[in-house]
Amino acid sequence: MLKWAIIFFIISLIAGVFGFTGVASGSRKIAKVLFAIALVIFLIVLVFGVLLGTLVF
Repeated sequence: MLKWAIIFFIISLIAGVFGFTGVASGSRKIAKVLFAIALVIFLIVLVFGVLLGTLVF
C-alpha cells in the first residue's frame, strides 16, 4: 500500500513538472488517501502487537 502511495506521489511530481496539473492533483489525492490508509493499518497492527505482546509475556 505504501509502495503505491509513493508511486502516485512520483507521478504527481513528474506531472507537475510537465504542466499536467489535472493529473498531478488527481494522483496527489490518491497518494494522500493511500498513505492515510497505510498509516491507519500500521497503527492498528502496532496497537494489537503491543497489547498481545504484553498478554503473552
